Parts: sequence; C-alpha cells; structure tokens
Amino acid sequence: MAARDWRVWALKAAVAVGCALPAVSLWWRLPQAVNPVEFLTRGTGTWALVGLLATLAVSPLRQLSGWAAWLRVRRLLGLSAFAYAVAHFVLYVWLDQGLEAAAIWRDVLKRPFVTAGMAAFMLLLPLAITSTDGWMRRLKRRWGQLHQLVYPAAALAVLHYFWLVKKDLTQPLLYALALAVLLGWRLWRWGRRQR
Repeated sequence: MAARDWRVWALKAAVAVGCALPAVSLWWRLPQAVNPVEFLTRGTGTWALVGLLATLAVSPLRQLSGWAAWLRVRRLLGLSAFAYAVAHFVLYVWLDQGLEAAAIWRDVLKRPFVTAGMAAFMLLLPLAITSTDGWMRRLKRRWGQLHQLVYPAAALAVLHYFWLVKKDLTQPLLYALALAVLLGWRLWRWGRRQR
C-alpha cells in the first residue's frame, strides 16, 4: 500500500474511532449519572453539535493544509453528528416526553430552545438521507445547494444550546465562536473569489 493510501486509511480510522468514543464514554459513565436521562440527552446533544462543527471544519482544514484527503472523512463526520442528533431526539421524545405528540408540540411552541433544536434536527434529516453517492449523482448541482442547509442547522444547534443553558454561558459561547470562525472563513474565501 502506498504511503498516501496509508495516510488516508489512518485518517479515516482515527476519525471513525473519534466519532465512536463519545458514545462509549457516555455508556461507560451512565451508571454514575444522578439523572441518567438528562445525562444521555445532554451528552448526545453536545456531541451532535461537536460533530456538526467538525464537519464544517473539514473544508478549512483542506484549504489550509492542501491535503484533499480531509474531504474523505466529511461524510463520516456528518453522519456521526446526525447519529448523535437522532439519539438526542429519540431520548427527548421517548424518555422525556413519553412519545406524547401533544406534549411534544406544546413544548416546541412554548420553549424557544426546543423550537431551535427541533428546527435544526429537521434541517439535518434531508442532509443525512441524501448523503450517499447515488443521491449525489441524482441531484447533481442541486446536491451542493441542498447541503448548504448545514449552515442554518449548525446555527440553530448553537442557538438551541445557548438558550438551554441558564447560568454559565462559557461553553455555548465557545461553540458560537467556533461557528463564527468557520463561517467567517467561508465568507472571507468567498470575498476573495469575488475580487
């Protein structure tokens, strides 16, 4: 195997392990949790957000490093973020709301952080569904346009977390800063191309 192939394989393996470790950690620490449902719900939500930001970091990493292999792990990062978002959603609707549609709907309308989180999840759904090579071929140019939904989804996820936290806003502000840097980089690159 060529050195380049080994580097790509090692990157994919490292990212796959990195995506799985939070789930293992949550499961391992679950018996010590005071409130297991809240522990899992918050943990999966946090890792969904981290995964989204990591997905958005792929393009800047490729541009700064000049190594195109970063693009080979973007789908893995995105689907990992979606898997954590699904777990977060299922924990909320099943264990927190007891699968009661009326209660969920009231919660969505009453609490802004739930509204933002639900909207972010709804935007991620079509991205996960169309993440395959087959959908890329079918949608062609529209695939890239559709997948720009990741930007408002990430912004809503950050807002969801920001509104959820009542006291110490340090973490939500750090996530907001990370998102601002990642989106700012794209705006700066776009501005340079326009000149």
